[in-house]
Amino acid sequence: MDIFTLIFTQPIANGLVAIYKLVGNNFGLAIIIFTAILLLITRPLTKPYMDSMKKMRDLAPDIAKLKKKHKNDNMKFIQAQAELYKQKGINPSAGCLPYLLQIVILIAFFNFFTHTFSSGNDIKAKLNELMYPPLVFSESDVISTKFLYMDLSKPDSHPVDGLPFALPGALLIVAAIVQFASSKMMMPFTENADLVAKKTKDETDDIQVAMQKSFVYMLPVMTILAGLTLPSGLALYWVTFSIYQMINQYLTSGWGGLLPFVNRIKLLLNFKDQDKL
Repeated sequence: MDIFTLIFTQPIANGLVAIYKLVGNNFGLAIIIFTAILLLITRPLTKPYMDSMKKMRDLAPDIAKLKKKHKNDNMKFIQAQAELYKQKGINPSAGCLPYLLQIVILIAFFNFFTHTFSSGNDIKAKLNELMYPPLVFSESDVISTKFLYMDLSKPDSHPVDGLPFALPGALLIVAAIVQFASSKMMMPFTENADLVAKKTKDETDDIQVAMQKSFVYMLPVMTILAGLTLPSGLALYWVTFSIYQMINQYLTSGWGGLLPFVNRIKLLLNFKDQDKL
């Protein structure tokens, strides 16, 4: 057993199986509950980052003024921005370590699902390779990977006759939508950044804004493409994780870059209510 598996994957596997047994042998519920527990544990560590992001959003008008003032000297703008952050007590790097930890957790989940749930594996034998003695499955134990319409050990995809590719299932579609919404919420300055970038001489501003926008749309596509071949248990983890992140982001700094979509929905609902009168 390699070091990463010993330190990260094995504890996660045992925590997941412990909850699986507590909730009546339901891996779907176990994934949702265990993911929520992990995220609640790491929330105090990520809060400084979320608070810094909110302060940075509030300083957007001041940052725009600095960009205009130093539009011909990017180095002076960077120095002025750093000084402003220092005056306001903002540390842009706060919370980076907890987010790296979340990436490690994602990799550990990926290792767990691909090691145990991949098609053709003896799931019980593979699970027992990771289990601590009290949680080892006996020969009479039956492992259930069914959850709602899915088999969590298989991809959430549906081959269609005549098509060279499989269609994503409902979970993958939800995962892509949640990923898109989460990415938009994490980018509160995207809409204003276009205008600011165009007013500055440095072309790197335009490149950064373009990259931010591209990731908003690329990540949902990548989520679906990866989900077409990976066990759907991993997709369920990712949906749970992304929904929690959205809630956390909303409680900390509101709708962020998703606000225009929310406003459109409110307007649409208002029009429907008026039509009923």
